[in-house]
Amino acid sequence: MLERFHLTLIREVDRQGSLTAAAGALHLTQSALSHTVKKLEQQLGTPVWERDGRHLRLTQAGRYLLSLADRLLPQFEHAEARMKQYANGERGTLRIGMECHPCYQWLLKVVSPYLARWPDVDVDVKQRFQFGGIGALFGYDIDVLVTPDPLKRPGLRFEPVFDYEQVLVVAEGHRLANARYVEPGQLVDETLITYPVETDRLDIYNLFLRPADVAPRRHKTIETTDIMLQMVASNRGVAALPRWLAEEYADRMPVVSVKLGKTGIAKQIFLGTREADASLDYLHSFVEFARASSWQDAKPRR
Repeated sequence: MLERFHLTLIREVDRQGSLTAAAGALHLTQSALSHTVKKLEQQLGTPVWERDGRHLRLTQAGRYLLSLADRLLPQFEHAEARMKQYANGERGTLRIGMECHPCYQWLLKVVSPYLARWPDVDVDVKQRFQFGGIGALFGYDIDVLVTPDPLKRPGLRFEPVFDYEQVLVVAEGHRLANARYVEPGQLVDETLITYPVETDRLDIYNLFLRPADVAPRRHKTIETTDIMLQMVASNRGVAALPRWLAEEYADRMPVVSVKLGKTGIAKQIFLGTREADASLDYLHSFVEFARASSWQDAKPRR
């Protein structure tokens, strides 16, 4: 019978790269771990690993079990931590997943008063997810997902937090700086600077360039907003950002915002949570703090 420990073992061997290292991490002898592995493979009727020199390589069956371990073990660990919190009268940690790179400044504005209101709750922020943001919610890797692109799924709920406009950011001396709006064809000779996100998740591509069958001359990725806008201010490229963020930086950098298309690109930020967690007071409170936050161009949802 497949047990939780078997999944823990498979995950640990994959992490450590060898039975010896995994045995040490699991506080077992190598012989005990080897015996457990052999017994598991006999029960399953198929090998889980095959030797590749001094290393172990997962078979197809082993890769399936590792995938299962990556999905199920975080849920067990989350449940145990939650039960411990209940037993100790604590509330624990609120884990926030980010699918919105420019939202970190906004999140800081929410987290500061939230932590003051909930001194027994810690906050952790994650950006990279093995199975994507939705998978991280289902897998209990995170408790809240900040995203501009919600996907409706049974068991999840998405609350709109605020509306914003996606704009093109250019240097003050750029040829498009005084335009009322920009058309897709005007970017064919530009270097477009974005966060390191797949282009099929970027609004500038999905809602502006691709419908017009247009691509920029060059696409460059930069992780931090400060460096991105330093590059834009130096006329090394253009960027697409929320208006509220662009105008905040325009107060201290020579950059301006230009509307994308005649009607602009309207977007929303959502918070995704699990329906099963609806009764958690500190989670509900975070959503309320998020709704109450605002920027110059962000319109809180009531």
